[in-house]
Amino acid sequence: MASSPYSDLSGKIATHRAHAGVIGLGYVGLPLAITLARSGFAVTGFDIDPGKIISLDAGRSYIEAVTNEALTGEAKAGRFRSTSDFAELSNCDVIIICVPTPLTKHRDPDLSFVEATSRAIAATLRPGQLIVLESTTYPGTTNDVVKPILEETGLTSGSDFFLGFSPEREDPGNRDFETATIPKIVAGDGIEASKLMQAFYSAAVKTVVPVSSNATAEAVKLTENIFRSVNIALVNELKTLYAAMGIDIWEVIEAAKTKPFGYMPFYPGPGLGGHCIPIDPFYLTWKSREYELPTRFIELAGEINSAMPRYVVGSLAEALDMRSGKALSRSRVLIIGLAYKKNVPDIRESPSLRLIEIIEERGGRADYHDPFVAEIPPTREHMALKGRKSVELTEVVVKSFDAVLVSTDHDDVDYAALVRWAPLIIDTRNIFSKLGLTGEHIVKS
Repeated sequence: MASSPYSDLSGKIATHRAHAGVIGLGYVGLPLAITLARSGFAVTGFDIDPGKIISLDAGRSYIEAVTNEALTGEAKAGRFRSTSDFAELSNCDVIIICVPTPLTKHRDPDLSFVEATSRAIAATLRPGQLIVLESTTYPGTTNDVVKPILEETGLTSGSDFFLGFSPEREDPGNRDFETATIPKIVAGDGIEASKLMQAFYSAAVKTVVPVSSNATAEAVKLTENIFRSVNIALVNELKTLYAAMGIDIWEVIEAAKTKPFGYMPFYPGPGLGGHCIPIDPFYLTWKSREYELPTRFIELAGEINSAMPRYVVGSLAEALDMRSGKALSRSRVLIIGLAYKKNVPDIRESPSLRLIEIIEERGGRADYHDPFVAEIPPTREHMALKGRKSVELTEVVVKSFDAVLVSTDHDDVDYAALVRWAPLIIDTRNIFSKLGLTGEHIVKS
């Protein structure tokens, strides 16, 4: 009996002879590539950034979740290499897309990276390949956007090649989980694609959770992030209300979470950051217009969370006026933490960038200190801040500022010294209370 594209690929996956290609070697793609290599697959990583390829070839990882030792170990074993030559996709049996899915200025999905990558794959597409999208997007993208581009080749999904979706679930800085131990949602375009997805990811990930369709898998990822966005917006709104009442939201949350059922703690902050929570919910909002159905919770949560940087700067201006009689327009402010979350160098969508802009829009001057971010790199939305460098935390430096604003509570910061040196502290993370540090010049916001 003649073999089929499905049976050939199924056999390669079962015996770990399948060659995997991972497109996009960032926070999602590189850890995935190394996880697949560790499980025994030969992996080629693809990226359009030559700097990443140079770094990887030299054995230098730029992602905290991947150590230099892990990188060089898989490379020396012949299981991992990287390239910018997309013609090599023809050698890959499984191709995984891990490229960005940002929003436009009007909060519409920007699928340009997904579309361009799909066309690159189509250029060498052959029977017996499994194509997987991991980039977060709205339900229907895999089948309605990626599939037609691939089928322009004359090959058919489900018989010639196979198409699936598996949402990434990376959490930078979280040392309790890694790619191999985070349960993996998988789906495929048809029964055979679904079986291939389950077989492939089960070879590298401890727990695989199959769902009925690619659209369902896409919806799972959005639901996870919408849940977080809405609940963070709720506590941010409660923070502003309770502050007006003279009630400490952090004390309220600590007491509320002692209830052993029916409550899950979420925490306020200066705004949302990262690639997921500030962006992903609006993919569903955009898609909902097709069905003429409103997404009121999602949109309201976005409005509340987006307003938090201005709220924090308002608190800063009020504190400066009340405690030193100095206007924000004549003040210098030191932002602690540029990354969007603690103990990582990731500045994507970081509220700290917006805080700097708002302070300077109001005539003040803002600098930052971040032990993980030595210099602000180019960003799509904040190009004017490119090249600014982290300042040192010395007594002379801190005392030269009128206020210190803690935006990201990295562990590697001497908060006790800040209490001694800073004339005014605005704390958006409750870090000083957590550390038992007090002072009349510490203001929670």
